[in-house]
Amino acid sequence: MVKKNERAKQEEIKLSRRPKLANPSVVAAWPGVGNVALGAARYLTEKLKAKELAEIEPLSFFDLSAVSFADGLIQPSIPPRSKFHYWKNKQAKEDLIILLGEAQPTSQSYGFANCVLDIAQRFATKRVYTFAGALSSHFSKEPRVWAVATQPELLTELEHHGVVLRGDFHISGMNGVLLSVAKERGMEGICLLGETPQQLDEIENPAASRAVLNALTDILGIEIDMSELDESVRQASQEIEEFLKQSRYEFIDHFTFPLWKRPEDEGRS
Repeated sequence: MVKKNERAKQEEIKLSRRPKLANPSVVAAWPGVGNVALGAARYLTEKLKAKELAEIEPLSFFDLSAVSFADGLIQPSIPPRSKFHYWKNKQAKEDLIILLGEAQPTSQSYGFANCVLDIAQRFATKRVYTFAGALSSHFSKEPRVWAVATQPELLTELEHHGVVLRGDFHISGMNGVLLSVAKERGMEGICLLGETPQQLDEIENPAASRAVLNALTDILGIEIDMSELDESVRQASQEIEEFLKQSRYEFIDHFTFPLWKRPEDEGRS
């Protein structure tokens, strides 16, 4: 007989496939600062040609806060999707599960994290990775990657992969919550955070996404084609530099022009 709690969990999870996976790790990502996390995980999913695995039913975790209209008619509300994909590593017996979340849950984050890990442990996952953006005071074309982990021995392992162990800070949202729940379950967890400028926290930063992907693939010992992401980085860097230059000009104009004489008053007597 299926217990009530187990039946509820089954209803929250829709499996589309039941592959046999070898020692899989999980990579989970949601929208956040600079779109660092989701940008990296989506690119990884595309380049590995990962296949759909499962989906979490959203209604238990997402509240309906607004509706859309078109031509005066209400449109169907589509809640954010949380889809799992899997990739079988032909070079080694270390497969991968990737969770792409369209939004972070608006309620029951703890329950959502447990739902994610229920799927992970169904495939005997022992390690979970999350990505995030790390706010920095400066812009760099080659952002560093910060890292935190659930166990001390993982920090020792990370030291060999060129990441920065920053010590004391906090990670907001599911990128941190999932690792906390993973630790409660005795699972290994690592968060890789790509540096992104504070003043550009709402602007997509593919350089930071590339940095965390480079760190992850180095840790996992896999290779993916980075050429498309490199081109995105090149274009975004030009746009970001222009934005920062314009911001500096505006700052200088604002604080150096006499308050009693505004720029639009120039030439007036």
